[in-house]
Amino acid sequence: MNGYEMNYDVIVCGGGTSGFSAAIQAARGGASVLLIEKTGCLGGQLTVSGPPGFAYARLFNCFGQQDSKGIIEETHQRLYREGHALPHYRPKHRVGAAYTFSYIDPEWWILMAFDMCEEEGVTLLLDALVTGAVMDGNRICGVVVEDCGGRHEIHGKVVIDCTGEGYVASYAGCEMSMSPIDVLEPHTICFTADGVDWDKLLRYVNRHPDQFNYNQLLNPNAPITLEEIMQAYEKAIDPMELGELMGFNDLREMALQNGDWHPYSGAGFFLMPKEGGKVLAHFQHSSQWDKTSPYDAWAMSRCHIECRKQIRIAWRFFKNYVPGFEHAYIVKMGTELRIREGAMIVGDYVLTGEDIGNTCRFEDSIGLSSFPAGAFHTTNVNTLNAIGKNNGSETKRFPKGSYEIPYRVLVPKDVDNLLAAGKCVSTDRNGHMRFVAQTFVTGQAAGAAAALAVKKGCTPREIETCVGELQEILKTSGAVVFAKDLK
Repeated sequence: MNGYEMNYDVIVCGGGTSGFSAAIQAARGGASVLLIEKTGCLGGQLTVSGPPGFAYARLFNCFGQQDSKGIIEETHQRLYREGHALPHYRPKHRVGAAYTFSYIDPEWWILMAFDMCEEEGVTLLLDALVTGAVMDGNRICGVVVEDCGGRHEIHGKVVIDCTGEGYVASYAGCEMSMSPIDVLEPHTICFTADGVDWDKLLRYVNRHPDQFNYNQLLNPNAPITLEEIMQAYEKAIDPMELGELMGFNDLREMALQNGDWHPYSGAGFFLMPKEGGKVLAHFQHSSQWDKTSPYDAWAMSRCHIECRKQIRIAWRFFKNYVPGFEHAYIVKMGTELRIREGAMIVGDYVLTGEDIGNTCRFEDSIGLSSFPAGAFHTTNVNTLNAIGKNNGSETKRFPKGSYEIPYRVLVPKDVDNLLAAGKCVSTDRNGHMRFVAQTFVTGQAAGAAAALAVKKGCTPREIETCVGELQEILKTSGAVVFAKDLK
């Protein structure tokens, strides 16, 4: 790679939301940063494979306090000022469940992300796949990359694994933890539709509130009842009041009997507001395939094939059975699988579902979350109803407000100069932190820690002994580090 820099302070592997926030924060900390992404696009599950309607969800806890700030709030405000995001939308029937949406336009998010990387001096290497780790004993000192120019080694003082599935950590020999293949959450391919007659659909919703699933809105710490939630659906006059529609239970069962639905997922969609008040329907639960290891390309290929077959069936259902979809049309399909579950590092601390249920506090906290623990999708028509069960046992636990995320979940055991952020941080299965807001929080913290380690000439593990300095950097950057600082 003649003419290109091959040595950096910080190498970030993976350009999804965790990698983007890690790269921005590390660059702001004075580090030279390389961000490597296997596709030509930044954003990962937010823009390429997953949930534009669900993306900036759960930024507020069940008490209405915003616990996810820092770079995620900065990007929301930036898009809002440019006309590509809506204000934080918090209807009463969603606030208590800590399940509100702060809508953004994912296409404009991509353009903003490229702008921010350029502004902060982050070097991008796109269409490049990290295939190995350069090791010196138990210390990572670079990565192996394959791209259209061949195979290369690129060296860095600190490497951050933001691949989602912990590929770099695995290459480096880290201890990893993954559920058995038979219980892994199914992966999915999203698609987006325009042309919905929202008035007609809302009339159906108003008349049939019993046809939808509300499990996600029922929080034992919230003073709202199922009857009050259904009343909100009965009175809704704007689709934005709903946030999502999951269920269509009788219509789906009729279609299943007629051969117009498949048995692998439930029916429903999220919302994607666009310029000029237009609202699109975004589907990410209507095609999914299980027993697929994200480390087996043959299995992943089969997952792609089966999910796309299911999209055809799902669309036939919505066009022929659901009021308001008669003249709707698909405008986009995901090009990547949304991988819901893979391996996680075993770090210096393993965050558990029990920790989350106990609304945990840590001296080395680097951020907050209010997502419940133990939420698993399963491959059946009641996938959403199955959330919170693991082989039949109840696993879903709701924090009372926001819980703290310890720095140690970013630090792999036994391998130095490596950090993890995003979906592969160190948790048990019930504590899995795979959602967008969580990936921003851990990504920003990892970027700050990497830059600090470079500055101090120490390893990220040694930051554990002076974590207060890291916490001050995060606070100065707008993040909420401790629950006691919530307003």
